[in-house]
Amino acid sequence: MGKPASPRKVDDKEALATATAIRGSAQKLNLVAALIRGRKVEDALNVLQFSKKAMAVDARKVLASAIANAENNHNLDVDALVVKEASVGKGLSMKRFATRGRGKSTRIVKPFSRLRIVVREMEEA
Repeated sequence: MGKPASPRKVDDKEALATATAIRGSAQKLNLVAALIRGRKVEDALNVLQFSKKAMAVDARKVLASAIANAENNHNLDVDALVVKEASVGKGLSMKRFATRGRGKSTRIVKPFSRLRIVVREMEEA
């Protein structure tokens, strides 16, 4: 018997990869995600490779995972892939305390972010 298979979260000719716990704020990650939205996969990998932003390392790993999913799981052509969607969301936040002067303390928030990348196979025009 078992549980029925869940439907695909994306259309045919699309592949998906997500990272659920990227260390850093969603605002900083969204700046990196904006660099690759709508680009060809090859260009997006180059942009992330040579970006000075630290979040680009994690975004590149997720993009590489989406490309591998497209190639191995869905039999899509890697050369025709385009970044259809790169969405960012807030994850959990670790709360810590730092000691301050006169016996006081301050709250430190260490945020995590989520990244979802969808690549789509485009037909050659």
